[in-house]
Amino acid sequence: MTVELSVPRTESAAALLLRPWRADDLAALVAAHRDPVLRRWLATSLADEADARRWLDAQAAGWAAATRFSFAVTSDEDDRAPVGHVVVKVGTAGVAEVGYWTSARFRGRGIAARALESLSQWALCAQELVPLTRLDLLHAEDNLASCRVAAKCGYALRDLLPAAPPEFPATGHRHVRLAR
Repeated sequence: MTVELSVPRTESAAALLLRPWRADDLAALVAAHRDPVLRRWLATSLADEADARRWLDAQAAGWAAATRFSFAVTSDEDDRAPVGHVVVKVGTAGVAEVGYWTSARFRGRGIAARALESLSQWALCAQELVPLTRLDLLHAEDNLASCRVAAKCGYALRDLLPAAPPEFPATGHRHVRLAR
C-alpha cells in the first residue's frame, strides 16, 4: 500500500509531500542522522548505512502490519529528497504516538508543523487502516522547538513525564490531540 499526503505551497513555504520511505532514501537518512542536534532528541540514532537499512526495513514492516505509518517528508525546494520524517506508531485502544524530525538544513521553515498537521488530520480523520481517537506526542522537556510544534498543531500539554533511562534519560512532556 502506498499512501501519499500533499501539503500545499503557501506564500512563504514550498509544497510538501509525505510518502513512505524507500530504499533510495538511504543516503539522505544517513546524512540527516549525522546531525548532533537531531541525535540529541531521538530515541533511535542511525550510525551507518546498515542501521539505516534496518530502519527502512522496519518502516516497511510497520506499514505491512498496520502498526507504524512512517513518512518521508519531501519538499519542492529539494527535488523531493527527504527533508524530514513523521510517523504514527499505533498503540492500543485507539491511541497512537506521533513523532517527527526535520533535517538540520531545513529547520526553522515550519516543515515539522505543516507535516505533523497533515499527518494528524490523516491519522484521526481520513485513514481507515486502524481506528484512532487520540494521538500522543512525547518529547524531552527541554526540547522547546518540539513543544512549539505540538502547540501549533493543537496538541495540548497533558502530562509531565519522569525520566525513564535509557530510552528517555530526561523528564518529558506528553501532548495529546483528540479526534473531533
